[in-house]
Amino acid sequence: MRTELLAGVAIAAMLGVGPAAADSFVNGGFEAGNITGWDQGGGFRGGVNNAGLSPAYFNGGGGFNDGGRGAVITNGVDPNVGAPLGSTVHSGTYSYRAENTVAGGYATYIQQQVNDYTDANIFFAWKSVLLGAHGPNDAATMIIKLTDLTTGSDVITREYNAADDGSGVDGRFSLLNNNYYTPNWQIEQLAIDASLSGHDFLLSVLASDCAPTAHYGYVYLDGFGAVTPPTGGVPEPATWAMMIGGLGAVGTVMRRRRRTASCAA
Repeated sequence: MRTELLAGVAIAAMLGVGPAAADSFVNGGFEAGNITGWDQGGGFRGGVNNAGLSPAYFNGGGGFNDGGRGAVITNGVDPNVGAPLGSTVHSGTYSYRAENTVAGGYATYIQQQVNDYTDANIFFAWKSVLLGAHGPNDAATMIIKLTDLTTGSDVITREYNAADDGSGVDGRFSLLNNNYYTPNWQIEQLAIDASLSGHDFLLSVLASDCAPTAHYGYVYLDGFGAVTPPTGGVPEPATWAMMIGGLGAVGTVMRRRRRTASCAA
């Protein structure tokens, strides 16, 4: 009994879990492998400055809404940055990628509205890849907004572009082969206090290639809900190898203890 307990504690420590399991990460519906509950769209943005980009632009505001080029994806290696980007899924099996990974002058948005929200927090996680070129008005860009529809105010805004002088990004981003990218998942949180409880909220994520059409831009989105995302996210292949090796070591120790106990008997 003691041997089994020690093994369980060791395995839990390696996996980063405690004795009491937390609720699952609310993954915005992506864990069903689809975008049920989300509104997705987009289209060609060639020639349109970043200031004119929004979901509304592709919904009667001047652009043609062709459904967008986003996709629900599983964890893998980013095709442009490679291993330095890390995991493409933060938690669970699926995430969503807004816009595809090649150039062409297109944009994709995804958004979801929640009404009468009373949980303690809203969380979501994102990563981005933007190929550097041009100026801040026409470079590949990303726009994330969490809007309080009840008051008409944006409570979280993340807007970055791949201007070739680096002025469109901040310390969240690294640079590799002209790609501005976030190596770490960015966890956003809005605490719902008494002044926000019961309000309606809209999360909107838009990713776009550059306006001259030759440089890509896309965003990975994982989760939209009330549960704190796990800190570590999906383990990298090397981490899995270490964990498997560690579990093998635990097994070896347990077998040695059993043999010792048998000899003592």
